[in-house]
Amino acid sequence: MSYACTSGELADVVQRIGSDLGATFRDGGRHPQFGTRNFILPLAGGCYVEVVAALDHPASEKAPFGQAVSRRAADGGGWLSWVVAVDDISPMEARLGREARPGHRIRPDGHDLNWKQLGVIDVMADPQLPFFVEWQCDATEHPSAGAGSVSIGRIEIAGDPDTISAWLGEPKDHPLDDISVEWVDADEQGLVAVWFETPVGSVRID
Repeated sequence: MSYACTSGELADVVQRIGSDLGATFRDGGRHPQFGTRNFILPLAGGCYVEVVAALDHPASEKAPFGQAVSRRAADGGGWLSWVVAVDDISPMEARLGREARPGHRIRPDGHDLNWKQLGVIDVMADPQLPFFVEWQCDATEHPSAGAGSVSIGRIEIAGDPDTISAWLGEPKDHPLDDISVEWVDADEQGLVAVWFETPVGSVRID
């Protein structure tokens, strides 16, 4: 899950969400080719949340992900998109008729984390859709590594179940394996809220 804000709000948003969940984010580093940086909260079940902001860098104006982050932040910030990890992104490449783009992030410890991603441009055009990621790293380097007891219980999405089902190639009544999807009405389509399960109960972040 990606939550966008301005670079000036980054520290405050990380503190607020971390406090609400009783968990601590860690500095994820920078995405050089996207012109963005993030903070990461590892979650149980192989998931994670990133709070991401665009930097004052030419790449944030050229790269689709940097553009998407900047646009969401300019609109007041909030949930940017949900992301579906896949073991092999090639079936999605075949279905969409284009190749995934490489991505990487340089962590503060100097480690260069790599992946392939596909669908960010589609998310910009239709925010209800997730984009896809194929991680190219060991499990010990995955952003979910070191997770505590916080997990995602369900997500609220404003959108069309049939469209999302076709995009994912999954049944619309349970498009995700381990996370419930609740279809809601909202002024704009997209990820509306995420429900987290924490040691002190359920917490909704919108």
